[in-house]
Amino acid sequence: MEYGIVGLIVLILDIYAIIQVLGSGTSTAAKLLWILGIIIFPIVGFIVWLLAGPKGGARTI
Repeated sequence: MEYGIVGLIVLILDIYAIIQVLGSGTSTAAKLLWILGIIIFPIVGFIVWLLAGPKGGARTI
């Protein structure tokens, strides 16, 4: 049961990330690469998108 809930949460987060990528102002090629990365590697792809996505480049540490 726990795996189903975790899988559902991952699915919801991935759909959110894909919607955000599609709505971003980046090029079509960049959008395609981000979406493929999120679909092929659901958890890692989401984390990478969250840290280095279109809005991630504007952050300074």
